[in-house]
Amino acid sequence: MLAVRAILLDLDGTLIDTVLDLHAAANAMLRDLGRAAVSVDEVRSYVGRGIANLVKRVLAGSMVAAEDPAPPPPAALASFRQHYARENGRHAVLFPGVLDGLEGFRALGLPLGVITNKAEAFALPLLEHVGLAPFFKVVVSGDVLPRPKPDPMPLVWASGRLGASPARVLMIGDSVHDFHAARAAACHVFLVPYGYNEGRDVRDLACDGIVSTLADAVVRIRPE
Repeated sequence: MLAVRAILLDLDGTLIDTVLDLHAAANAMLRDLGRAAVSVDEVRSYVGRGIANLVKRVLAGSMVAAEDPAPPPPAALASFRQHYARENGRHAVLFPGVLDGLEGFRALGLPLGVITNKAEAFALPLLEHVGLAPFFKVVVSGDVLPRPKPDPMPLVWASGRLGASPARVLMIGDSVHDFHAARAAACHVFLVPYGYNEGRDVRDLACDGIVSTLADAVVRIRPE
């Protein structure tokens, strides 16, 4: 049993399956640019480092495009954001066990927060749309602070807002970026195996536990 004072959770790939929304927006952008469509699986592998990097990967058809520090073409980014504003939440669904898990955490009296690289203009409406917003005391989106995940800054900042030392906080995510951010912030970290991890297996990461659902995480923690 892991003793914690607060819990932080990733959004896309951990709480909510948003890949169909992202896929629809990506292909609408490509149509605007006169480019060929991409598959759902391609988009799924590109998710995890924010919208700008998703756009770069979609345009290049390559994961490594995110390593280029140059921003994506402004017209492409504007097109994606316009289409995603329409698609955001349209096809999104909660992953199995999410609602039971959040209710279980709340029953334990643990304050909850969301750490996401999604822009705030999309993250907050999405949480409202799927009915999860009331669970969270803090939401740190990718454009709120100077450095997003995998930098530890969002986790450290959110921990303070929840009144807990990062060393007493559990981060639950689905990707290597969640893992590295948690380790750098000195947080505990659980990973789920069903999300978006750029084609990699989270079981290869030295986290504190792999949980099949958020409901399974509830029985592995206790309030400190």
